[in-house]
Amino acid sequence: MKCEDIIEIIESGPLAHLDADGLAKVRAHIMECLKCDDAFTAAQIATALLKEHELESVAPSPFFHTRVLAAVRERQAANEWSWRRMWRATGVLASSMLASVVAVAVLTFVAPAGPSDTEVSLNATPYSAEAVIMNQSDSADDQASDSQVLNTLYDSGEDK
Repeated sequence: MKCEDIIEIIESGPLAHLDADGLAKVRAHIMECLKCDDAFTAAQIATALLKEHELESVAPSPFFHTRVLAAVRERQAANEWSWRRMWRATGVLASSMLASVVAVAVLTFVAPAGPSDTEVSLNATPYSAEAVIMNQSDSADDQASDSQVLNTLYDSGEDK
């Protein structure tokens, strides 16, 4: 057999669960191959160490239970949502928003009102686009009405 096959048999599981056929193949091969013999010996040592370590029982250190519960309580207290933590995080923003709302309310309800829309429209001087662009006066004598312009543009020519 090849070395790769033997290594695969050795690494396939615990040596205690190795079947008789597999164990026979490994023993026959390790007589000729020093590399596979080292791998089989290492697997035997690892199995023995694991079995011995499995039999040991480890007792927790004194006050282990108390320290674990204290750590759990500390984490719960750190994650607890409180008004104080929220206010520390958003206090400046909330205060500035409240001040803005109060300022807008004062300006809206308490401050003196400006001229109403009707007063502005009565005092306003009407401008036409032509008067502003061409710097012309806005008198009725100088300008044609909309109906005159439309009649001139769309005159059918039947009157001629």
